[in-house]
Amino acid sequence: MWQDIAIMIASICSGVALVPQVITGFKEKKKMINFSTALVTFLVIYTMAFVLFTLNLYLSTIINMISGTLWLTLFIQSIMYKKK
Repeated sequence: MWQDIAIMIASICSGVALVPQVITGFKEKKKMINFSTALVTFLVIYTMAFVLFTLNLYLSTIINMISGTLWLTLFIQSIMYKKK
């Protein structure tokens, strides 16, 4: 299904753009993202992944779960690290 591939590509782009943010947070041990922003974003992305799964868009589901996990990591960083 072409929609699965299109959604997957868009999700990969947004996920790749997020990786440096996660790495910087780990390196600097610094809160980089607001708590509520990370919370809402990872919950919305996981919800979208579930919806995509119910539509049998499995590639998009996998990539969105990865992106959601990156946002979950930022959420955890926002709890663990102090803003400097």
